Amino acid sequence: MNQNYIKPDNWSIIEEGFDVESVKSSESLFSIGNGAMGQRANFEETYTGESFQGSYIAGIYYPDKTKVGWWKNGYPKYFAKVLNAPNWIGIDVEINDENLDLKTCTEVNNFRRELNMKEGWYNRSFDATLQNGTEISVTIRRFLSLDLDEVGVINYEITPVNKDAKIVFKPYIDAGIHNEDTNWDEKFWETLEVKRTGNEGFVTAQTLKTNFKATTFMQNNIFIDGKNGNISPSNIKTGTDKIQFSFDVIIAQGQKTSIQKIGGYTVSLNHNDTLNAAETVIKTALAKGYDQMLAEQSDAWAKIWEMSDITIDGDVKAQQGIRFNIFQLNQTYLGKDSRLNIGPKGFTGEKYGGSTYWDTEAYCIPFYMATKDQQVARNLLTYRYNQLDKAIENAEKNLGFTNGAALYPMVTMNGEECHNEWEITHEEIHRNGAIAFAIYNYYRFTGDYSYIPEKGLEVLIGIARFWHQRANFSKEKNQFVILGVTGPNEYENNVNNNFYTNFIAKWCIDYTFEQIQKVALEYPSDHKRIVEKVKLSDAELQDWKKVSGNMYFPKSEKLGIYLQQDGFLDKELVLVKDLDKSQRPINQKWSWDRILRSPYIKQADVLQCFYFFEDHFSKEELQRNFEFYEAFTVHESSLSPCVHSIQAAKLDKMDMAYTFYLRTSRLDLDDYNKEVEEGCHITSMAGTWMSIVEGFGGMRVKDNTLHFSPKIPKEWTGYTFKINFRNQILKVIVNHTKTQFELEGTKNMTLFVNGESVLVNANLLTNA
Repeated sequence: MNQNYIKPDNWSIIEEGFDVESVKSSESLFSIGNGAMGQRANFEETYTGESFQGSYIAGIYYPDKTKVGWWKNGYPKYFAKVLNAPNWIGIDVEINDENLDLKTCTEVNNFRRELNMKEGWYNRSFDATLQNGTEISVTIRRFLSLDLDEVGVINYEITPVNKDAKIVFKPYIDAGIHNEDTNWDEKFWETLEVKRTGNEGFVTAQTLKTNFKATTFMQNNIFIDGKNGNISPSNIKTGTDKIQFSFDVIIAQGQKTSIQKIGGYTVSLNHNDTLNAAETVIKTALAKGYDQMLAEQSDAWAKIWEMSDITIDGDVKAQQGIRFNIFQLNQTYLGKDSRLNIGPKGFTGEKYGGSTYWDTEAYCIPFYMATKDQQVARNLLTYRYNQLDKAIENAEKNLGFTNGAALYPMVTMNGEECHNEWEITHEEIHRNGAIAFAIYNYYRFTGDYSYIPEKGLEVLIGIARFWHQRANFSKEKNQFVILGVTGPNEYENNVNNNFYTNFIAKWCIDYTFEQIQKVALEYPSDHKRIVEKVKLSDAELQDWKKVSGNMYFPKSEKLGIYLQQDGFLDKELVLVKDLDKSQRPINQKWSWDRILRSPYIKQADVLQCFYFFEDHFSKEELQRNFEFYEAFTVHESSLSPCVHSIQAAKLDKMDMAYTFYLRTSRLDLDDYNKEVEEGCHITSMAGTWMSIVEGFGGMRVKDNTLHFSPKIPKEWTGYTFKINFRNQILKVIVNHTKTQFELEGTKNMTLFVNGESVLVNANLLTNA
């Protein structure tokens, strides 16, 4: 398969030519979603070649029983998995008594896919010759409505080219599906009812164990030369899990026929009666009609792009990359529902279970804060607050901690830990720090302090209690240490005194202490309520301060760097550039034992600390640590290139910053890790946005004020982005000679550019 088969384009993802080797990868890249549901770009018609069928519904999951060779106390009982939902897109097509299947056609020409990111639709077209000699031209358009987010629409159009044809459209719904990543080959759905009304079909199914109910629906109309043929089904097949209609159409050579299929899901998360809800939503969609819904889709995406678009001049691949990342982030999560979160694969695949990771707090919240209303980011924080009791239970049940100490899960759907690799589940505890940092980051950016007295302080106290109990005093060092952890670099497990973990533990305690004092002073009733609820005493606070005030940080005075962990310099320090390329990627070529003993770093670790807490370190410290650790980093995590791009830009290493930007923005489009067929890396896409805004734009928030230090890669002629800073919309325009600002509204803004104060007047172009 050609790794770079996607055509460069400013607004679309385009594939030209049919290659069976790229089908599964394209199913990921051309995925569509609307925040409530999504699906891989599977063919509607029969395809007997290799394919990864996938449709997904936000918030619906199954607790797949854990499968390990050696059970250890504390293992979660299940791994929560986003469910492969019933398939509603299927339309078998029979032409002159032969089934259409691109794998068996004698010829397939002019095959083209387009994912139009500007307007939010997916198109596929091709010319094919069937084995019976019939030549056809086919065009299919599909979209998932943003306005009616329970509805998707398919327009499947066929023209016989060389002869008259009898065409039979066979649309269906199939609930007899399975997850590719199931541990025990269990069936996740139980079908409750299959029903038909006119041209409408319904399959109501319920998940086993979690008892989510979903009605999958379809409504079908046949058109001839653009006019509704009012054709009724000639045959209806119903099975235990499936319903399929047959519509017969006899058309002349050159005549056009199409089926318009409305489909989707109504779920028990939102409806008591999912079947009645499905019937209602079909009526709403039919009243609008295909053309109106398509126009509304374009309008809805225009509103999203108005705020979130980043333009890049002079570099089409870079432009395509950032828009693809922004598009997928908005397809995955729109912030409407605080019960939902952002899975690492979104709606593009099943890997990682579709659950919540620390990626949300560390990488995604900045994007959603700056490109949407602040309520969206607040919803993501509320999600964690609502799961605080489960985090406390997790620390008590699995670690024996007491007094309300909270350990947030590494992976979760409902607050329970469901990650079943010991070294991740119980050792990668730095995720607790990312959740606290997100609370700080939210207030820093939005200025909305109300979240902390209302909800956030309780979360911070639980996390601070965890760090206090997780650290222990070393008599030999005469300091507090944190033993047996895994840092962000998962190529080291069960290490002692991971610098990033120790630093964020200290920071969490200190920050929580500060917020307790601030809330006591400014929100006394909330302070009283919280202190009584969590039984917080002054003596406990002093115990916390002993830990944070005397935390151990491994350091090499000789090299002037912080050590990733105790003993890092004992490794055989062979640089990545001196590693034989045939050994890459090491996670596919080496044993785990060899990786753990090596100096190679999966993603930013010490440098993650410098990214979060750069105000605590000098630029010289950043440079020394960056130059040391980047040389050992293999970037085999999707979360790695963005952090390195931001820091390289700060250090004026612009060639390196640009290279890392391209890698993060085109990670999936160019399939750097040769795994895109499993799904796209959604959460790291927010890091791509940060690479431009915080990296090249140099945006920071200091003392309630925006600061910029703009830079531009030599490959670009200019770039722009917008941010919503405290309900003021600011556009930043950068080229090689100047930086300009545009501010919407009536209120002026003072900001800083390269340390110099700049007054930006509302609705006037301001030169910095």
